[in-house]
Amino acid sequence: MSTPRKLAVCLLLVVVSAGWIWAFPEASVLFVGTVLLHVVLGVVLVGAAFRHWRSGWMALLRRDAKFALAALAASALFGLVLGYVGATRPNQWIVQVHGAAGFLGVALLTVWAVRHARAFAPWVGGAGVLALCLPIYVALRSHWFPTPQDRIVNPLEAPGSMEYEGGGVGSPFFPSASQTNTGGYIPSDFFLDSKLCGECHKDVYEQWNESMHHFSSFNNQFYRKSIEYMQETAGIEASKWCAGCHDHAMFFNGRFEEPAIGQIDTPEAQAGLGCVSCHSISSVADTMGNGGFTIEYPALHPLMASRNPVIRAIDSYVINTAPAAHRRTFMKPFMRQDRSEFCSSCHKVHLDVPVNNYRWIRGFNEYDSWQASGVSGQGARSFYYPAQSADCSDCHMPLVESDDPGNVDGYVHSHRFPAANTAVPYVNGHEEQLRVTREFLEGSVTVDIFAMAPAADLGGLEMRRTSSDEPMLATSFAVGEESAAMGAAAVLREVGETAAPLDRTQARVAPGDVVRIDVVVRTRTVGHFFPGGTVDSFDVWLELSARDAGGKPFFWSGWIEDGGQGPVEDGAHFYRAWLLDEHGNPINKRNAFHMRSALYVRQIPPGAADVAHFRMRVPEDAEGPIELHAKLNYRKFSHFYTSFSYAGQPKADGAAFTKNHDDREFTFDPADIPDNVSGSIRDRIPDLPVIVIAEDRKTIAVGGGAPSWGPVVREEDYERWNDYGIGLLLQGDLKGAEYAFERVTQARPDFADGWLNVARSLIREGRTDEAAGYLERAREIDDSLGRIHFFRAAVARAEGDYETAIEALERVLDAYPRDRVALNQYAVVLRLQRRYEEALEILDRVARIDPEDLQMYYTRMLCYRGLGDEEAAARAAAREFGVKPHESAPNNTAAPRPPNAEDNH
Repeated sequence: MSTPRKLAVCLLLVVVSAGWIWAFPEASVLFVGTVLLHVVLGVVLVGAAFRHWRSGWMALLRRDAKFALAALAASALFGLVLGYVGATRPNQWIVQVHGAAGFLGVALLTVWAVRHARAFAPWVGGAGVLALCLPIYVALRSHWFPTPQDRIVNPLEAPGSMEYEGGGVGSPFFPSASQTNTGGYIPSDFFLDSKLCGECHKDVYEQWNESMHHFSSFNNQFYRKSIEYMQETAGIEASKWCAGCHDHAMFFNGRFEEPAIGQIDTPEAQAGLGCVSCHSISSVADTMGNGGFTIEYPALHPLMASRNPVIRAIDSYVINTAPAAHRRTFMKPFMRQDRSEFCSSCHKVHLDVPVNNYRWIRGFNEYDSWQASGVSGQGARSFYYPAQSADCSDCHMPLVESDDPGNVDGYVHSHRFPAANTAVPYVNGHEEQLRVTREFLEGSVTVDIFAMAPAADLGGLEMRRTSSDEPMLATSFAVGEESAAMGAAAVLREVGETAAPLDRTQARVAPGDVVRIDVVVRTRTVGHFFPGGTVDSFDVWLELSARDAGGKPFFWSGWIEDGGQGPVEDGAHFYRAWLLDEHGNPINKRNAFHMRSALYVRQIPPGAADVAHFRMRVPEDAEGPIELHAKLNYRKFSHFYTSFSYAGQPKADGAAFTKNHDDREFTFDPADIPDNVSGSIRDRIPDLPVIVIAEDRKTIAVGGGAPSWGPVVREEDYERWNDYGIGLLLQGDLKGAEYAFERVTQARPDFADGWLNVARSLIREGRTDEAAGYLERAREIDDSLGRIHFFRAAVARAEGDYETAIEALERVLDAYPRDRVALNQYAVVLRLQRRYEEALEILDRVARIDPEDLQMYYTRMLCYRGLGDEEAAARAAAREFGVKPHESAPNNTAAPRPPNAEDNH
């Protein structure tokens, strides 16, 4: 074969390989070979062009195909540059010029060949067409026949029990819903190579190295103790439920078949969640959590992780030169398009019989409160909406400057995953991670000492409780905007005298007075409940102190015992879940599997507020002015749990424990700290930092005349009044909320939500006739607000005007098609009209949002009964019953209530 023919063949292979690399970037031996072939043949062509530059056939090309040669030369030049600098994101413009110049050169060469080398024309033209058609074909196929695993889509019905989740009872990973693509164990070294990723992704690796993902496993003493305790009291198999999201190197290798306590010092136990723990997830089954994902073990992993210098060099070169396959392997479409749904696989959980030996109970759940809120942009009924909706990554993976190969415009998403864990970076000595976490927390919630009232007004008033008729979920967490019954059971009382806002009024007290101080706590930049996570183990509380003019403290709620190093005093206003086991013992050892009921759960939804009420007696000798100081404090773990994690040992008093309860008491002797305790603090039980998230100060005059009770209404305070009303409304204080919202309408008559929020209070009280007028006033101001029409529908439904209710709900759903409560209410109205099939279609839309939605199953049951399908009705009824609390659950709260009067919420 002549030299021109050989070079022509090389050119054709270069062109076709370019199309293949573009169309099929997959981590395979074929792709690696194709990339190397493309590079080698490209270099051969460049070398041959220089060598034969003065030959006759080259002279002919220089004369008659100079534009084609120029384009090909430009492509070759940029290709050589890419071979050196790599085709990383910052160099994408080089890739584009390289490709465009190459295809232009091929097109011009084809035109030349048609006129001067007809035998060559079909080959070069065909190669160019094929190279273009391959990626076009792939793009069209992906558009018309998308791969189901590329997105996260919920089923229409949730599994009936844990036995049907993930790989089921036969899976080696049960009761976790996690799976592998092999169906069985995979080598642990797959999860131990994050440092290799750091060879290229230096910034990202350094961020991750101090993150909570890295310290998710037995390198975290707080987690370690919880699993050691769980395996002791609930069994090893039950602890696999945790391991699916915490301990991949141990779990997917089969090490969780044995007690963890004997494996603490192994590399697998110290690995945490490495790069591949998230980036090798190939599919997520749904948004029901419990680790419902599949980890894919790549066929090329032994080569990619090889320590052979030649193989490592080839692997690094191919990844750098043609990173698309690497990117596609480790960045699936759902990681970009369904980011919060991706996070839900581990940040939303439920417990069931295989874990808690009891029944289905919702555990912590960051996803649903976000999805149903204004922060996501999907909730129609929020009190506040941010200027721009946000998902999990927007907050917890913020953009930071970096020259990482994967940067976009000089930024990458932070892999510190800033959130709220200050304990682990503190005990690890990671000052930068602690600083980032502290800054993330500070200002995310605000505090406002807002109102004061005579405490005498609390007594002797007629009070009446009302409750919602919506079915209630079995949960250890709060229920927010994902339910129409958000908020406490209603309490009706007269408001009485109130001075607010405190800094606007001439509020004064007399020595000996007893007053109620109301402090408003408002979530600002929190996209889910505050606090989130395992809220049975935190110390998050509102502290209020009062000092007289001489600086003498006379009131202090929320002080820390033992000189600021002990537990928080029992009567503090905590934000937490006080959960109880079968015998009424508090769930305080991260033992949610023992939970049978809740004494109370206090969390604040996103874009909402809480009001804390403090009863304060002014001393007889007090001198004014009085300074009030409120602080919202955050200590990642309670003093009890920190002590338990480091040195907790049961007393030898014969007290029993089972899978349902633990009656034992524990000692916390520093001598019992294990020699191999995780973290850098080894000689003592750490005194965890207390972060002041927000604070406020106000003053009150003492004496000098009769107190002046009453509101001061100014335009600039309308939002403060609104926050006060929101907090009271969510507590069920409907009269107090109505009073506050009326002040909003006075301060800002043009603020539609003021009128709407009065209507919210009236509707909950059952005064729908009065609410209708407020809703109409809100519509006059801004008829586009979906939340106005949601409550219009509520009024219309109460009056039996189903057509108006449907019209209003359709307006809501046009703007917020994924508001599950609006969809549920739409289905309810359709059922009331006996339009059962249509109602079931709407309920299917609810299932696509949350297949465990309780209201959905209740309405399904009624619809199927209306259709005479008793089998389907029974199935829906069983599912509805399965996620409701057991009727006996409140019974074991009776014993803890009398000695904890301040916690009878």
